[in-house]
Amino acid sequence: MAKDRGGGNSAFHEVTGGVLAPAGFAAAGVRAGIKRQGRDIALIVSEVPATAAAIFTTNRAQAAPVQVSRETAAGGRARAIVANSGNANACTGEGGLEDARRMAAITAEQAGIDPGEVLVASTGVIGHRLPMEKIASGIAEAARHLGRENAEAVAEAIMTTDTFAKSAAVAFEVGGRTVTVGGIAKGAGMICPQMATMFCFVTTDLAISAPMLRSALRKAADQSFNCLTVDGDMSTNDTMFILANGQAGNPAIEAEGPEMESFQTALDDVCLKLARMMARDGEGATKLVVVEVEGAADNREARQAAMTIANSPLVKTALFGCDPNWGRVVAAAGRAGIAFEVEKTTVRFGPVTVMEKGTPLAFDAEAARAYLDKEEVALRVEMGLGAGRATVYTCDLTYDYIKVNAEYHT
Repeated sequence: MAKDRGGGNSAFHEVTGGVLAPAGFAAAGVRAGIKRQGRDIALIVSEVPATAAAIFTTNRAQAAPVQVSRETAAGGRARAIVANSGNANACTGEGGLEDARRMAAITAEQAGIDPGEVLVASTGVIGHRLPMEKIASGIAEAARHLGRENAEAVAEAIMTTDTFAKSAAVAFEVGGRTVTVGGIAKGAGMICPQMATMFCFVTTDLAISAPMLRSALRKAADQSFNCLTVDGDMSTNDTMFILANGQAGNPAIEAEGPEMESFQTALDDVCLKLARMMARDGEGATKLVVVEVEGAADNREARQAAMTIANSPLVKTALFGCDPNWGRVVAAAGRAGIAFEVEKTTVRFGPVTVMEKGTPLAFDAEAARAYLDKEEVALRVEMGLGAGRATVYTCDLTYDYIKVNAEYHT
């Protein structure tokens, strides 16, 4: 069903195919044996050179593929994305950088392109050199199986502790041409990006300049992945790539205007869908939690408050237990380091108001518990101080989160 989000020619509709929905891309996801089970090499190739943009982790312990791909992406052009799961190639010294460059070189050789056109990403356990024989054979196999029918396989190949593959795609009109944006993402733990996400790879057949593509990617990340947290930990490998190959045949977008608004709206939608999937799939999570803060002094303070609430272990465990313990919410907001006056604060769990302007209410506890037992719940804090507002996506904190992470390295 078409959706109109406003802003010029911005009507768009969801389509199937994920990262392979746009024209001119082929991909493969194969098993190389890096992980104990499942696919672990992903390869996405554009038929023609593409405009490229990227965002990376702001963690100062940056993995080798982040360092290598940052150099490649700076040129604004690329043609392929190669990624492995099961090994992060992080904190691996000069040898790790050599391995990341070797991944690009192997991919270039197999795809018949230049190594400078290859973006590299890795995810998994930190502190181990890549098993390059497995990497090389996996890339070669992926190159042999490149196709338009492999959208699900390539989405699965980037997963680590994820329980399901995450993909989304939409189509819209630009200059009388149908343009498509598709993406895949992975990430269920160590999620508090402050840049993009653990992995998000986006493709589009739009024709667009590199500066406009970079601007669009940053805006989309700020409204989606930068509003996402599972556990407050930021990865060493967070990476977001977008390739735009121009195969839709539209007049190239080189400035702001209705066409750029249309693309931005579509890209925002794809990224938000993927971010919500990641929150829903938080390690051990039983529910998606939407934390909404309104009435803060400004948007920055609203986001800081929402993130503090969303990252509070006490809030998250209460939500797991379907316990409307609003005191934990107020305490988190009060320690967020922003302007806060409890006498002006209202807290709601969905339709149930539990505190209004600093006064506790005699609410229906059973109704609140029933609401919190849903697969998606909203927690709203109204501060009464200004026009600032923010929405953050997170999940509850469960026994299984501890189990998954206690056993992750082994």
